[in-house]
Amino acid sequence: MALRASVKRIIEELKALYPDALCSLDYQKDYELLFSVRLAAQCTDARVNQVTPALFARFPTLESFAEADPAEVGEYIRSCGFFNTKSKDLVECAKVLVNKFGGKVPGTMEELTSLPGIGRKTANLILGDIYHQPAYVCDTHCIRITGRLGLTDGSKDPLSVERQLRACLPPEESSDFCHRMVLHGRAVCTARNPKCESCTLSRDCAYAKAKK
Repeated sequence: MALRASVKRIIEELKALYPDALCSLDYQKDYELLFSVRLAAQCTDARVNQVTPALFARFPTLESFAEADPAEVGEYIRSCGFFNTKSKDLVECAKVLVNKFGGKVPGTMEELTSLPGIGRKTANLILGDIYHQPAYVCDTHCIRITGRLGLTDGSKDPLSVERQLRACLPPEESSDFCHRMVLHGRAVCTARNPKCESCTLSRDCAYAKAKK
């Protein structure tokens, strides 16, 4: 596992590489981010961003989503994959938000994960981006890279990775750190053929050291 000094260097280097650390999904309303993250499952953020403008124009309010026909919603999101399941989740989620939460996206892990189609990863992202709480979004990039760095033990289980990151990352850095993991995973530390020779995190990376 990484030492505290290494963790600090990794965090600071990531800040220098990716100062903005923003979610790559486009949204204007809190529930739009929630729905976009649901659509991004097994799909790229870029594809979701292509789909959501027309979707949100057709259903401009949470109430309109709650009253929508899932089949019609599905036509707008077909290219995101698993559109039948996702469309039903969006409509049912909207109904719960309207009827149980007064039209607002809730701000606790327990409430968020009670929503149809919303798991812990999505809930963490909402807690971090909307409510600015400590949040550990363990997606495929985060799981892969933190394992390579030695911040985690290489587990592929998101909950195990989350627990290990909670133990080593400062809470106030957690949300931005996970966004930067996505950016670094796309640009440098790819699943196949990571660019270790040009990676400025290599000094503190167990994977890069093992390759030498």
